[in-house]
Amino acid sequence: MAELPAGFLRELRAIAGPEAVLTDPADCWAYGYDNSRRQGRPGCVVLARARGQVAPLVQACRRHRVPLVARGRGTGTCGAAVPQAGGVVLSFERMDRILALHPEDRYLEVEPGATNRAVQEAAAAAGLFWPPDPSSADYCTVGGNLAFNAAGPRAVKYGTCRENVLGLEAVTGAGEILRTGVYTTKGVVGYDLTRLLIGSEGTLALTTRATLKLLPRPEARRSFRAVYGDLERATAAIVRIMNQPHVPCALEFMDANAIRLIRDRSDVALPAGAGALLLLEADGPAAAMDGIAAALEAAATGPGCLDWAAARDAAEAAALWGARKALSPALRDIAPNKLNEDVVVPVSRIPELIRGLDRLSRDYGIPIVNFGHAGNGNIHVNLLYDTQDPRQAANARPCLSAVFDLVLSLRGTLSGEHGVGLEKQAYVAREIDPATLDLMRRIKAQFDPDGILNPGKGLPRPSS
Repeated sequence: MAELPAGFLRELRAIAGPEAVLTDPADCWAYGYDNSRRQGRPGCVVLARARGQVAPLVQACRRHRVPLVARGRGTGTCGAAVPQAGGVVLSFERMDRILALHPEDRYLEVEPGATNRAVQEAAAAAGLFWPPDPSSADYCTVGGNLAFNAAGPRAVKYGTCRENVLGLEAVTGAGEILRTGVYTTKGVVGYDLTRLLIGSEGTLALTTRATLKLLPRPEARRSFRAVYGDLERATAAIVRIMNQPHVPCALEFMDANAIRLIRDRSDVALPAGAGALLLLEADGPAAAMDGIAAALEAAATGPGCLDWAAARDAAEAAALWGARKALSPALRDIAPNKLNEDVVVPVSRIPELIRGLDRLSRDYGIPIVNFGHAGNGNIHVNLLYDTQDPRQAANARPCLSAVFDLVLSLRGTLSGEHGVGLEKQAYVAREIDPATLDLMRRIKAQFDPDGILNPGKGLPRPSS
């Protein structure tokens, strides 16, 4: 990797302050990776403190043709925050202020480095909440949430970031400041650049301010668990649950392999013969919760349902969700090298997906455990391979490729909330046709004419 010119570094220090520009490799190392376990080496790291610094920083990188990668807390799993081309990592961790809260109009303005948890706490003080709830909510940033359109379990009822952001301020790769969206819940003037920028992984523009749409906090919440003898009966129940009026705020799924793993490595009690498990959470007015609970039970129970459990208090709710909480530690324990993908298929085709994954597991000799957000078909597919096993190490990537082919054959998509980054870039052309990819590349060139923003991420390179 080429060293950055001294004159360029002087420009960065003049913009951000000498103490905010890190060049020592030991200091920069921690900013070169994300949760994908990939590692790059930035030429320097800039710790921006103010929105007014971002456009001059981008302009300096453009003049010197230096790659620029934006970073929150590095919780992404697809390698999008890894500076594979070196250059500058622009960390937003110090731009973490809640700028304004407008409870009367139900929106909050925030800098990109604020954590999801900080946003929730600020909103809660006014009796409101922001729906996106990724599992890393305690430490992931709003900027990262927007970069990947991150969601979480509540998306089944409340939608993703795209449905819960009113507008953005962002800096393009040309160093121009954009203001997108509105301060109202309706507005159709001009193109919807807000939704375009959300999910673009820092390849089009860098968010410096976000206007988040807030909702009233529900009065009450209840948890339930349903266990089924087989996958088909569980899927039929998911369809019934999602087709009745009281949509749950979470509807999580675990397959038979996940259930076996929990049984082997935890003390969570599950009925014999369990072939699939659903975890449900419902919210709403306190006076309506008995009716909501009854409607969910009627939809969830039926042929093949082995057990239905409803939590009566917070302790029982925690016990019901214990199976889900036990799963991630168990996966880490048996497969530190697992590949974790978040594919999405139409809900009705979940059985075909899981059966196909079982077939691929046998064909490639790699255990596969599946769980995820059943209400919208967003399934986390975990390939549990061992790098010390030559056959599994050789088969892991070919098996993953076959997984993606299976998903696309079921009219699914390769990523629901983890993004593309480096990990899925090679597969994007299987999902998106050449004409559409070409248009996307031209959009990228309009926002980032010199290709400095997060180069080599997301879109595949054109075939020669």
